[in-house]
Amino acid sequence: MVAHVTTVSFQGIEAVPVDVQVQIVPGLPGFLIVGLPDKTVAESRERVRSALHASGLALPPKRVIVNLAPADLPKEGSHYDLPIAVALMAALGAIPGEQLRDYVVLGELALDGTITTVAGVLPAAIGANALGRGLICPAAAGPEAAWASGALDILAPRSLIAIANHFKGTQILSRPIAALMGDPPHLADLADVKGQELAKRALEIAAAGGHNLLMTGPPGSGKSMLASRLPSILPPLSPRELLEVSMVASIGGELVGGKLTDRRPFRSPHHSASMAAMVGGGLRIRPGEVSLAHHGVLFLDELPEFSPQVLDSLRQPLESGEAIIARANHRVSYPAHFQLVAAMNPCRCGMAGEPGHTCRRGPRCASDYQERLSGPFIDRIDLRIEVPSVMASDLIQPGRSETSATVAGRVALAREIQAERYAALGNGSFVTNARCPSSLMEAIAEPDAGGQALLGEAASRMKLSARGYHRVLKVARTIADLDGAAQVGRIHLAEALGYRSSGERLLAAA
Repeated sequence: MVAHVTTVSFQGIEAVPVDVQVQIVPGLPGFLIVGLPDKTVAESRERVRSALHASGLALPPKRVIVNLAPADLPKEGSHYDLPIAVALMAALGAIPGEQLRDYVVLGELALDGTITTVAGVLPAAIGANALGRGLICPAAAGPEAAWASGALDILAPRSLIAIANHFKGTQILSRPIAALMGDPPHLADLADVKGQELAKRALEIAAAGGHNLLMTGPPGSGKSMLASRLPSILPPLSPRELLEVSMVASIGGELVGGKLTDRRPFRSPHHSASMAAMVGGGLRIRPGEVSLAHHGVLFLDELPEFSPQVLDSLRQPLESGEAIIARANHRVSYPAHFQLVAAMNPCRCGMAGEPGHTCRRGPRCASDYQERLSGPFIDRIDLRIEVPSVMASDLIQPGRSETSATVAGRVALAREIQAERYAALGNGSFVTNARCPSSLMEAIAEPDAGGQALLGEAASRMKLSARGYHRVLKVARTIADLDGAAQVGRIHLAEALGYRSSGERLLAAA
């Protein structure tokens, strides 16, 4: 007799069904796992053996064969422990095998028989719901799985004994409740920033349209401080975005206590991050920072200090909204619709262009530093601003600046305008101007006569690329949305071109 239990293998954020087949046959005692298991899956033999022994079950002195089908699909991760264990329990008669066919099972086992949490429970729950089955997962991940569907049958036991008792009817497991994590108690507020009105205006435009932003200025001018306050003015995740973001976070093992949050991700990797850490990869092809920042912000501080190869690897995800990791044996795709915000000093010493300061290396100090950024990478940044040093008069000014709540209200209104516009056009796949296709943007951001003349002259003088031309239109459309204007005017284009021209020095150096 062969016992069958269904589990999953993860291909990106997609859960692919895997049939765990267990057979106990006469022969020399042994425990064999086949079906392309990795080292972690192969080691599950000892965890399963010890967990069953701690739960009062002993393997018979026979040959145990575990087959993970399909056999040509690589199996990775510790979540195969629980399905192998319950399949063995079914083969031994401790659990009715016909009832297990209604569930997808995943979880890691401790040696004492308790079930510990694993990554990927939310995608597995969504996959189980698509198959019309229930889910058996660790108790700590139950609140996470409950988000998949209100009708999904979920069992979240703490141990193997709890599973056996549930199917015997002596201890019925209740369905876990979906949990949402609250906002951080001390979210940084824009009211703490004094001065830097231009930078705060650019931050508001970037938040309203989902545009990429680069801030250049001397040390201590407040670039990182401004970036850290961007999450406080971004709208919360929509239900669809919440599930997408949480699925990536679940695969990456980033969910805490099985709780989801509607706060947009804010990722800030160190400049020593490798290409695999940034775009994804590694031995088990985990999502990188660009995917963990999906529908949120990727903040790169000290931008030129990142490896040029790492920065250029961001070019494709910035355009397509997808991080594709290709290997010889398989190909994995993770979503990566993120907003890039970066900060940098104008030169290595950080003070180029400041009054009364002269770099010891002369103009080369700035040009060599900025040459680490390629032209195609800079061309993908919509807003480029210079953040000057804060004057003492700004610091001693009484009162507080505009609060994040006030700015967030304007941002939410502008995003609502964009969402309604694209929904009316039948394009519900994107809700911000930054993600709008260029062909559609030319129609919805068509400027008036004055704006058209200004745009044509500026495109010729600034030598805008086709991408740069369309990105100026997108920023101008966002500025018009913040003003509540139906048509893009000359004043909106002038402001958008001003943010574009601030980075021409970088493009010349690159």
